[in-house]
Amino acid sequence: MSKKIIFMGTPDFSVPILKSLYNSNIKIETVNTQPPKKKLRGQKIIKSPVHIESDKLGIPVRHPEKLNNEEDFNFIKTSGIKYVVVVAYGQIIPKKILNISEMLFLNIHASLLPRWRGAAPIQRAIIEMDSFTGISIMKVEPKLDTGPYMMQEKIKLEGNENFNVLSKKLSILGSKLILESLEKLEKKKAKFVYQDDSRATYAKKIEKKESEVNWNISAKNLIAKINGLNPIPGVWFKHLNTRLKIIEAVEVSQSGKIGEVLDNYLTIACKDKAIKILMIQKEGKNALNAKSFLAGYKIKKGEIVN
Repeated sequence: MSKKIIFMGTPDFSVPILKSLYNSNIKIETVNTQPPKKKLRGQKIIKSPVHIESDKLGIPVRHPEKLNNEEDFNFIKTSGIKYVVVVAYGQIIPKKILNISEMLFLNIHASLLPRWRGAAPIQRAIIEMDSFTGISIMKVEPKLDTGPYMMQEKIKLEGNENFNVLSKKLSILGSKLILESLEKLEKKKAKFVYQDDSRATYAKKIEKKESEVNWNISAKNLIAKINGLNPIPGVWFKHLNTRLKIIEAVEVSQSGKIGEVLDNYLTIACKDKAIKILMIQKEGKNALNAKSFLAGYKIKKGEIVN
């Protein structure tokens, strides 16, 4: 397979897919990614993971603040490219660009569409304790994640994956499926399936307020949330005005008042059963296992945390 593409992507999730395309016989003419950002302290410039990897591979990079300008439109239109591969780019692609004739925009979306359209499909699948998730290779349309898909493949969720673990699994799967998709397109064997809008669910962007612990839910639901929001932004609670982030926890068959510390080993009661915290992080410090953490920080049995 020998062809030229434009790649659009930004976060870590996109990097294995970029590398997979690069290591095939596909020529990546250019990469579009989100602009570098200034770090608050020291004003250090931080490039996106895709930008960093593209520099290593020697691929030209473009990083416009917005794509709705004549320069980028003309660049894409006159590129002679047939396929644009989009993977968590982080910008809405203008309709004017999507309508460029004889150019197909393919999106690698981390869910089994029409379930979990939107910004946070991996997190929502974990938080909602889905039995399966997967990858959809779809045509990009102006409306968010509504385009027909040409390939889907599912994977089973074991129930203990956090965001990082599941993201890596899905990125590897996406790397495989995009190569198969491009091969099908070249052989004119691709078939697109329209989504059933009546079955659509939406993976809204994670909001900061979702990070604070709600002990008034079941232990099972709380662990799903901890896993889904790990590592960023994480799930935290306050103890004596100190913010503590829960990195890892398990469900245990104990009970008590909601938010009650049930023993001296970081077991805390929920609405149904309790969680035992295995890894925890004090704000501004490194994550520690519960035993190491409790050697220097005391949370007493019988306390109520919020």
